[in-house]
Amino acid sequence: MRRMAALASTADLGLGFNPMALDSSPPTAGKAGVVFFERREIDQLLRLYGRMVAAGEWRDYGMAGLSDHAVFSVFRHAAEAPLYRIEKRPALARKQGEWAVIGQGGLTLKRGHDLAQVLRMFDKGRFKVVD
Repeated sequence: MRRMAALASTADLGLGFNPMALDSSPPTAGKAGVVFFERREIDQLLRLYGRMVAAGEWRDYGMAGLSDHAVFSVFRHAAEAPLYRIEKRPALARKQGEWAVIGQGGLTLKRGHDLAQVLRMFDKGRFKVVD
């Protein structure tokens, strides 16, 4: 059991949470729900992902719905930390905007109220991936 806990503590994939951690507590009625993407948001994200895969920039993606935010992560290689995380944080909707693009080092590259506007940072000519 301790070995599994040690493995789980080292399995952070740069998503800000540990996907291998087990929650053994029973669900409670007062527990908040999970934040996730709406269908139109997933459509916009996958359209961008398809464009970037066709350009040879991205190879894989992952989605996670957490209690306070949802994350769409994109990878160059499946075994790496994510190149970018596109996060939806509804608690920030009235402040600095619920959408954010976060780079590999954890730096917020773009933030805004509208997903389409935030995703424009990946448009051709405005953005170039450098190795």
